[in-house]
Amino acid sequence: MVRWAEKSELPGLVAVELAADALFEQVGIVFPPGTTQIEEVHDPGAVLVEGEPPVGFALVGRVDGNLHLEQLAVRPDHMRQGIGGRLMAAVLDHAAAAGAPAVTLTTFRDVPWNAPWYERHGFSVMAGERWGPELRALVRQERDLGIEVAPRVVMHRPSA
Repeated sequence: MVRWAEKSELPGLVAVELAADALFEQVGIVFPPGTTQIEEVHDPGAVLVEGEPPVGFALVGRVDGNLHLEQLAVRPDHMRQGIGGRLMAAVLDHAAAAGAPAVTLTTFRDVPWNAPWYERHGFSVMAGERWGPELRALVRQERDLGIEVAPRVVMHRPSA
């Protein structure tokens, strides 16, 4: 069951994110050192989780008036059980309920569980000329942090 995280669960999500990130090593992507995204979160109202304790989470925010999926992570030993799909459905439901016209995200273009997975969930690549100023700044920040270690794309999907 997907639900909003409890504040006490946020520290435990670091292990989920690190385990999910380790999968990228299989395709030659190694993230730069530093804190995980979830370590910088202090508001559990920005994190949807599944499981007790959580085995997957979706971290969301607002970018240019849209809901932005900042991170979707599932523990590798719980993958292929529909958890990611349920989290994505909850993100889309939340976006519609919050009045956001779309959900945006940035992801790796060629990693099978990234852009191709999001395409199967109705997302499409968003051309650069359609990016708002906040999205442009976010992409620039990712590049500055060294996350642009493989081709990345911005994707979007209408929320309704």
